[in-house]
Amino acid sequence: MELDHLSDFVKRERKKNSLTQEDLARMTGVGLRFIRELEQGKPSLRMDKVNQVLEAFGAKLVPKPKSKGSDYES
Repeated sequence: MELDHLSDFVKRERKKNSLTQEDLARMTGVGLRFIRELEQGKPSLRMDKVNQVLEAFGAKLVPKPKSKGSDYES
C-alpha cells in the first residue's frame, strides 16, 4: 500500500464507518495528531501505530515487491 493510497484508505474507511478522527483515535489507542498526520500522508509514521489503525478496518501493512519501472527502484 503506497503512502497516498494508505492515507486515502484510512480516510475513506473512517468516513464509511461514520467515525470522526477523534472516534478513530480513541478506538485504536493512538493520538488524534497521529490520525491527522496519517490521513494527510505524512511520509514518516510508526508502522506499529499504522497497523493499530488499519486493524480497526481489517487491514494491515505488508511488504510488497517493487514493480518494474517503479519510482522507488534504486
